[in-house]
Amino acid sequence: MKAGIVGLPNVGKSTLFNCLSNAKAQSANFPFCTIEPNIGVVNVPDNRLVKLEELVNPQRILPATVEIVDIAGLVKGASKGEGLGNQFLGNIRETDAILHVLRCFDNDNVVHVDGNVNPVRDKETIDIELQLKDLETTEKKLDKVKRAARTGNKEAQKEEAALTKVKEGLEAGVSVRAIDLTDAEREEFINPIQYITDKPVLYVCNVDEGAAVSGNEYVEQVKEAVKDENAEVLVLAVGTEADITELETYEERQMFLEDLGLEEPGSAKLIRSAYKLLNLETYFTAGEKEVRAWTIPVGSTAPQAAGVIHTDFEKGFIRAEVIKYQDFVKYGSEAKVRDAGKLGIEGKDYIVQDGDVMHFRFNV
Repeated sequence: MKAGIVGLPNVGKSTLFNCLSNAKAQSANFPFCTIEPNIGVVNVPDNRLVKLEELVNPQRILPATVEIVDIAGLVKGASKGEGLGNQFLGNIRETDAILHVLRCFDNDNVVHVDGNVNPVRDKETIDIELQLKDLETTEKKLDKVKRAARTGNKEAQKEEAALTKVKEGLEAGVSVRAIDLTDAEREEFINPIQYITDKPVLYVCNVDEGAAVSGNEYVEQVKEAVKDENAEVLVLAVGTEADITELETYEERQMFLEDLGLEEPGSAKLIRSAYKLLNLETYFTAGEKEVRAWTIPVGSTAPQAAGVIHTDFEKGFIRAEVIKYQDFVKYGSEAKVRDAGKLGIEGKDYIVQDGDVMHFRFNV
């Protein structure tokens, strides 16, 4: 599951990517510095993993991870191939969620591709290009469906109605994720198309150090512009975050954060937000060899969760032994949880909950 970092050229995408991952993407003060997408596998910060490590004292701990992709900057006309348009649109189509970076700071030394800072305009520039590409996809699909609908095919007629709603919405400048469609229309006709503007989005307002805690006027403008989108807005001083990651010790980083009035790096919040945006959650396995966080889609059954460890676990699934994280912390060990009667025995229909500590029984 990948989250793609997008935005106009020179808004701080590659600097943000460097903050999030150990891979060092090229970052410079000119457009199109990033051409090929950079991919980083990023650990998901989770205090529950730290607590389980204290209780179990394993030989190693393995956190959950999420893939972050740094995609080349987009310009006006990308939907028609301008700049790196076709390549950009191809790269973004392969991601599952979008982290849209908007420049929300003034600095005469950093070039803006449109000459001045206006995050709402920048957002609309990218939205329009993505919507135009989705409109092109819709019109091609609609041409085929209309031919089938004219023959009296009831299913094609339903699909035509759904696609017509999408076409009209896109023409009015509304992204697919915000178009009024029924759940059935989305599931049956829209989701399989994998529209770019149907992907969940998190707007990252890149501010200067002074606005890291409370934001600024630009951030308020963005919040107002996206209030009907059911999208989250995160404020991040990307340049400052980059400075924090360069510090060598944990103590130095904490002092820097305290001076800014922050409890943790904004990048940690962003990674957790991206994880949530991808509709992912975590369950744990805990033993002397390792304590590990496993990533699953929200709503996964126990056998599906077991299959993340190994396909044989899913094929030969017998049962899952489940301890709620709060119970593990309260009693301090698996043995004490058993003694207290708090260990659950669950079958194939069990829906795994975020934070479950699990042990699987299987037979292949």
